[in-house]
Amino acid sequence: VQLVESGGGLVQPGGSLRLSCAASGFTFSNYGMTWARQAPGKGFESVSHINGWESLTTYADSVKGRFTISRDNAKNTLYLQMNNLKSEDTAINNCVKGNARGQGTQVTVSS
Repeated sequence: VQLVESGGGLVQPGGSLRLSCAASGFTFSNYGMTWARQAPGKGFESVSHINGWESLTTYADSVKGRFTISRDNAKNTLYLQMNNLKSEDTAINNCVKGNARGQGTQVTVSS
């Protein structure tokens, strides 16, 4: 299993970012995928989950209405559209499959 995240960066409050996760080494469409994050000094938090073919989604209350998870099974890629970003969204974001996760991509929200 290989998961490679990208798309993080520095953005002002209220801004947007789109994270991507390129997956390989397994049949991507067969598995639910999760975006999770770790803010400075805090534990790992599950942000959003999407299942395989049906693309049913769930969100943490802290991001509901602002973030959208999606997937392109033809491209083996997971996405997270992040809108109306807040300073408390500053974190390293990982895509997760079971016990596997990528190296993460840093999102920093600051003016």
